[in-house]
Amino acid sequence: MDEFQKQKNRCLSSTDNSIKGSIDAKILSLVQLINENKDYFTTSSCSGRIMIFRKVNQLKSKNCESLFVTHDSITEDDVNFLLNGQIEDSVIFKFEPFVLHVQCRTMNHARLLLKVALTSGFRNSGIVLGKKERLIVAVRSTQTLEVPLTNQGAMLISQDKRNVRNQNQVLDEAKRIHCNRSATALVYIPCIILF
Repeated sequence: MDEFQKQKNRCLSSTDNSIKGSIDAKILSLVQLINENKDYFTTSSCSGRIMIFRKVNQLKSKNCESLFVTHDSITEDDVNFLLNGQIEDSVIFKFEPFVLHVQCRTMNHARLLLKVALTSGFRNSGIVLGKKERLIVAVRSTQTLEVPLTNQGAMLISQDKRNVRNQNQVLDEAKRIHCNRSATALVYIPCIILF
């Protein structure tokens, strides 16, 4: 067994250390398809999520505490519940788009997967040389949204502006684009598997 296969076996058999603890159902089939290929395996993935977090200390490097995370739409009640509490810190709303990290056996495999990602519209994708010369293709879109809701406890938006319809529209649009791009990628990926 070569070193790449050993790394793949270790990675795929290890515990999922993500906050959620499992692969998002929306991208499970794509992740499984990639992991079935002898020349690729996923190291992390996310179908896209909405987060509300607070900054707790500006001096620390990890200065955020997660208040709410979902891979689905968010409701006004969710936001209002969080903001009506006694929060004295800064609260941020953030949408993070689809992301997929894939370790590749060789640079040629990485280039091929990167071409698939870019052709599928994931324009923020690239190849990263990781620890121990590991080749990782990061498949990412450019959609993101980050909005401060409070600053040191002071509301930055009025209650009527807290309407989360627009945020859900961003998430829904990102999911729609992701589904279209994934469908395109699924056309290309079997071609990769064959070669």
